[in-house]
This record gives sequence, C-alpha cells and structure tokens, in this order.
Amino acid sequence: MRAMNNRVEAFLEMLSAERAARPNTIDAYRRDLADAAHEIGAALTQAAPDEVERYVAELSRRGLTAATVRRRISALRQFFRFLLQEGDRADDPMARIRPPKRSRALPKTLSSETVARLIEAAGGQNDATSLRDRALVELLYGGGFRVSELVSLPLNTAPKPGHDHLIVVGKGGRERMVVLGEPALDALRAYMAVRESFLPKLTLKRERAERWLFPSPTAKAGKLTRRRVAQILAHAARTAGLDARKVSPHVLRHAFATHLVEGGADLRTVQTLLGHADISTTQVYTHVAEERLKQIVESAHPLARRRKD
Repeated sequence: MRAMNNRVEAFLEMLSAERAARPNTIDAYRRDLADAAHEIGAALTQAAPDEVERYVAELSRRGLTAATVRRRISALRQFFRFLLQEGDRADDPMARIRPPKRSRALPKTLSSETVARLIEAAGGQNDATSLRDRALVELLYGGGFRVSELVSLPLNTAPKPGHDHLIVVGKGGRERMVVLGEPALDALRAYMAVRESFLPKLTLKRERAERWLFPSPTAKAGKLTRRRVAQILAHAARTAGLDARKVSPHVLRHAFATHLVEGGADLRTVQTLLGHADISTTQVYTHVAEERLKQIVESAHPLARRRKD
C-alpha cells in the first residue's frame, strides 16, 4: 500500500510541476485514485485490465454524474500512462475504455435584469461589507472570473488609475487579460477605499492577508474562500427576492459569456475573455443565446401568443 501511495503522490507531483494542475484538480484526482484502489481491492499500480474495466463499469451504476465519471476515468487514464512512461507497467489497462459522451445540457444563466437586482441587493447598505460584496458581484459578472481566480487575486493586480484591465492566472497556469467596464471599476474603487477594514488585527495574520485583493480576517490563508463568496451571493439573492439555489459564482460567469454573445461578441473574443483553452467549450453559449431568443419569440410574438390561445 505504501508503494502504491508513493506512486500516486509522484503522479500528482508531476501534474502540479509539469502541467500546472490546480490544487483543486490535484485533490480531486487524489480522491478518485483512492476510490479506485479501495473498490478494486488490490494494489492499483498492478490492477489487471478486467479489474479496471469492471470498476469503470460500476461507476455509472453508482449513480454518479457523467462529468464525475469522466473525471475519474481521466484520472485513471493519466495515472496508468504515467506508470507506463515510468516503466512501472508494461501495459495500459485503460486502453479499451471510452468515457461517456458529454451531455448537451445548457449552462444555467441569469437575465441582465436579474443580475442588476443581485448587484443592488449586494451593495444595498453603503457600509464596508456592502461595498466589498458589490465589488465581488460586479467583478464576477463584469469580468467573467472563476471564483477561485477572484479570491486568489493578489493586491498588486488591481488596475492602476487610468487602466481598465488586469492580468489573471487561470486554469493550467494560463494568463489572460480581464477587461472591466465602468460599473465594475467604480465598485472596485469604492471597495479599495475600505479594504483595510478587512485586514486582521494580529501582525502575523495581517502580513498573510495583506497580499490579497480580498483579504479575510478569519480565513486560514488570509483571503476570502470560495465558500464564503457563495454564501455572500446566496444572501444577496435572498435579499433581492431571488431563488438562492439558482445563483452561484459560476452562474454569473455563464451570464457574462451569454450576454456577450447576445450582444454580438464573436466566439474567439469570448473564448479569450473566459480563458478557455478550446473554443468548443465556448460554443455552448451560442446555443444558450439561441434558446433565449427562441423563448423571447414564443412569449412576445403575436402569432406565438395566438397559438397558445
């Protein structure tokens, strides 16, 4: 077991060092490989192809989502390829396994009117907390940030006076430029005037928190956590009279992209702004925009209303 764990850790270190995999991905792959080792019931490094195939077949019967099954298959595929390249195995037990097809489910999004209500609710009280919360929502929607990117922004990435953009390090260590509109810039400036109030009082904790754009006086890492941002959004949604279950940081990112496409932005531009490695990932937003236009026509066009009557 110890030898197997050593090979798993060596594999995860390779992903981090050579492929710039994010900590969340590393943690997910560690859990996936631990699950496979537990279910197969033998040293994973020596698992036979039929044992691995039975495990993969069982994943779908366990009620896991297609996305989770794909990730677990990806973790196993990359792990066994690593063992093959390192000379720990002479075969690849994943050679005959194919991942489940991706579903065409459209990403959840929000209308521009709903986003406006959410922003107003987040910044409704003109105090330091409201100014910070409004800045968070404005940036998630106005910049298309992933929440992990937003909470990990160093203080020195904040746009300088006269500038309207910042540089973000996204998935795979890829850098991209995020351009902010005036509402987001105004909200960020207002927050920066009160940012000091969110720094811890103790010197050691303060030094840790000072480097982050969104510091936290209580979080261990000194910065806001993704969970806390989700809680802030949920509270703003309830204040605005919205269903908090339909509001999340990623939904705001989807709204950012969808509204750009609806406004006429080309897919290459949206791909760059989102930091997608493959434009096929971005193309889903054309389907979202088409579905939205179809709904508008069906609800507003006289002939459509006549058919319903």
